[in-house]
Amino acid sequence: MYQMVHIIEVERFAATEPAVVYALLRDGAGWPTWSPLGSFELERQGEAEREGVGAIRVFRTWPVRSRERIVELVPDRRLAYVLESGLPIQDYRAQVDLEPRDGGTVIRWRSTFSARVPLLGRLVHTMLDRFILRLVAGLAAAAEARSTPRSMGGQGR
Repeated sequence: MYQMVHIIEVERFAATEPAVVYALLRDGAGWPTWSPLGSFELERQGEAEREGVGAIRVFRTWPVRSRERIVELVPDRRLAYVLESGLPIQDYRAQVDLEPRDGGTVIRWRSTFSARVPLLGRLVHTMLDRFILRLVAGLAAAAEARSTPRSMGGQGR
């Protein structure tokens, strides 16, 4: 039986270095502060580190409870995860790539999945596309806010 593969790609520039963006991606507990996600729970630690490869991170945004397993980490360059459960789709994989460019970072969030029911696949695609747009916008804004110089205590004027 043919199953359509859905692809969602979102790209955004953040005026900060990749390490700042990567740190935000790695910290699951921080996601609800810069994204539309409601809450975070670490269900299982990673193989070599707390939120490393193999870790299962649970995000809740009513009424959805998604369980995501980290499958790839490249420091300051990439975080990839697969959806273990939570949405009526299969074979979901997301890869967030960070590319240094023009003194900042290009964030590329690419998600792929398939659905057994074509109409349901299109509905989930539309929902996820909007959601990922908000995720990436929040990530870029939070990264830029983190790297904004703090008050110079009256100096620099």
